[in-house]
Amino acid sequence: MSLLFYRRPDFVAKLPGPMNLTQCQIYVERTQKHRRAIPPQLSFENVIQNKALPPCTLQDFMDYLVYVSHDAENLQFWIWLQCYTKKFYTTSPAEQALSPPWSTVEGLHPTGNDPNQPPRTAEKSKFGASQYEINFDQQEAPVSPTGPMSPQFDKQSFISGIANTTRSAAESVEDANAQVGLKWQPFTIQPHRSEINRVISHYLAPNSPRELNLSHKSRAAVLHALQHTTHPSAFSLVRDIVEGTLRGQSHPNFVRWSICNGNKPRVLFVRNASIAHVIGGFVLAIFLILSAASRWWRLFCFPLFFLGLSAGVAAYKGLCVIVHTGHNRNLRPWEQFGDVASLHSFDNDDEATLSTDDVYSMSNRSGEKRGIFMDTFGTSNSFDHELWVERYKQKPLLQRIFPKNLWVQDETIRILQDRIVWQSHAWSAMISVPLTVLIVALPRTGVL
Repeated sequence: MSLLFYRRPDFVAKLPGPMNLTQCQIYVERTQKHRRAIPPQLSFENVIQNKALPPCTLQDFMDYLVYVSHDAENLQFWIWLQCYTKKFYTTSPAEQALSPPWSTVEGLHPTGNDPNQPPRTAEKSKFGASQYEINFDQQEAPVSPTGPMSPQFDKQSFISGIANTTRSAAESVEDANAQVGLKWQPFTIQPHRSEINRVISHYLAPNSPRELNLSHKSRAAVLHALQHTTHPSAFSLVRDIVEGTLRGQSHPNFVRWSICNGNKPRVLFVRNASIAHVIGGFVLAIFLILSAASRWWRLFCFPLFFLGLSAGVAAYKGLCVIVHTGHNRNLRPWEQFGDVASLHSFDNDDEATLSTDDVYSMSNRSGEKRGIFMDTFGTSNSFDHELWVERYKQKPLLQRIFPKNLWVQDETIRILQDRIVWQSHAWSAMISVPLTVLIVALPRTGVL
């Protein structure tokens, strides 16, 4: 990577309308042009397998999709499909025989609704085999289908709630099938049929809590396949679309966002401050040129130009040079209210930096709130009800500009940030030095 010409991954905008394989291929072709901007240590595989360190862990990726990109359902479904595929092949051969493989050609081009039509052999995924071992920092506790349990657990109510949820999932499947013209009932004897129904009601049914952005044709093809079988190959079409979106659009944008060490208020403040420094340099230069002072006093314009341009170039790429001196980053808005007690001791320090132990304690206490997005059958991905949203709106502007900082643990991110900062220094020097020489060379007028 060249020092002067390194660029973060370009922002990949969402394509309009429902997703299909053609649009996913456009995503992949765009990102192929900028593969060198993403080091292997931050590859999609490493992030998904939770091998990267903060701020590029799997939980950080999920937070980005929930709070910034607003399309976390792709990653939630994809994680479930990886786990489901592994679980399906651990069942007995007799149970697997009840759910034969489904051809992706069959899924793309359903020839009808005949339940007696034999499925063809499964074909390879468009993106190849995609089996990953997804590691989590801690095992997630099972979540009740009806929501969190009350302190006084009522067994009868819990069983009744499960029955109601099962019926609701079955009704959602019937409605989804009816909307795409599939009238007959799926084979209930097949393994994991109830789980498949819940996935349909959460991700595939229209107006579902975590509805995937699929075209009508793609949705109909997947539902048609799931009527025949619960084999993982029935999800081949939606798997390719979701994985293509994650690889080609979500992951590059996540890496681009992770390189930034400042929140939006901080970055805007630095940009305005850099402009003020440059303007101040020109004002000082004009004043000294018009005065009778020695031309060597004009050298004092150089620090204003250099600092302003250096901070401005870095801020243009989302970095605050001052925060970077300690390889820190600002806490994200949703991270700032995880644990009030832990932050209380830092109230008198505008540039406080949290240690790893402090953040670990905060993450344990706030894990129940943020961990729900890692659940397959959780609620919708809306976060307007979370407490931090209102509290962040009420936070004073000065505290938004100067929030608490956190050390960047991932070495690759720190290297990329170093490269961008040194790049900003280099470009600033290349512009400031000739500009200062020109100002010093101008004759004085002695008007003032």
